[in-house]
Amino acid sequence: MDGAGSSRYGDPGAIRALAAGLREQAAAVRSEADRLVGLARAVPWDGLAADALRHRAAAGGSGLRRTAALHDDAADALDRHAAEVEHRLELVAAAEARFRALVAAALDRLGGLGDPVERLLDRFSPPPPGHRDWLDVDLPRVPW
Repeated sequence: MDGAGSSRYGDPGAIRALAAGLREQAAAVRSEADRLVGLARAVPWDGLAADALRHRAAAGGSGLRRTAALHDDAADALDRHAAEVEHRLELVAAAEARFRALVAAALDRLGGLGDPVERLLDRFSPPPPGHRDWLDVDLPRVPW
């Protein structure tokens, strides 16, 4: 696939790296939640203050775990997005290849006509390589 398309409209590898980073953050947040709750459970005293500390630490740990789950959800969404970007880049590449095949076939079959064919091709201004505008170009299927 053309690098121009992937760097201009999304790099699936970079998107997946962001997702991996979010998963790492989620793991770190979960670890911090476990540490917080563990420290509170290990306090060496009893009584209302110790119970209140444990309760608040448990609530804080639950909030941190919810935050970690949201990081995982965001990472999953980024992975789905990366897959869609890959699919779109493949569609762009397929449209470009179909265009090249049509032009080559037209020149091969009509090349003897010379100027009229070249003028017709000159009127079409294709999008740059890898550009998403290839998805809007209406190209017939190559019948051969």
